[in-house]
Amino acid sequence: MLVLIDNYDSFTYNLVHYFKEIGQEVLVYRNDQKKVEEILNLKPDFVVISPGPSKPTNAGICIDLVKEIAKKKIKVPILGVCLGHQVIAETFGGKVIQSGKPIHGKVSKIFHKNSKLFSKISNPFNATRYHSLIVDKQKIPNCLDITASTEDETIMAVEHKDLDIFGVQFHPESISTDSGHQLLKNFLKTKK
Repeated sequence: MLVLIDNYDSFTYNLVHYFKEIGQEVLVYRNDQKKVEEILNLKPDFVVISPGPSKPTNAGICIDLVKEIAKKKIKVPILGVCLGHQVIAETFGGKVIQSGKPIHGKVSKIFHKNSKLFSKISNPFNATRYHSLIVDKQKIPNCLDITASTEDETIMAVEHKDLDIFGVQFHPESISTDSGHQLLKNFLKTKK
């Protein structure tokens, strides 16, 4: 079972639909609907943190949930999408900053490092972006690897070096993102 934390975003149910299409049971909770302990007591196989309209510190329980899973080394893979990606970076000491110009519905070429999240995905590939904040590449914590970026080196994906925790700045659930289904399938294969 997959728990998806909804950061009050219109894209949440596109993610739900994609995960259901590939065979996952999905439970959706708003970021202020449950406590961290209640989510962990569900014993999810996966946690996904949705996009959202704000910044990581306004994402309800999301930072605390990632911290708790990491601290206790709970074997639950986490995928953060857009705001969820930024939550992961901030949780581990990264910094989220203004991107300089908002990117809304723009398709960009994404270059990746063939990490497990990008298995069987062409390099580069096209992905749709909706964001005005980015993870600062000068302030990336040592525990996170940058696994994808744009041509101008804007961070598009991170992966924890020791835990199955992943973040993508782009939207894999967008119809204009190549191989979005494949990326989500790859995430589901990270469960050990």
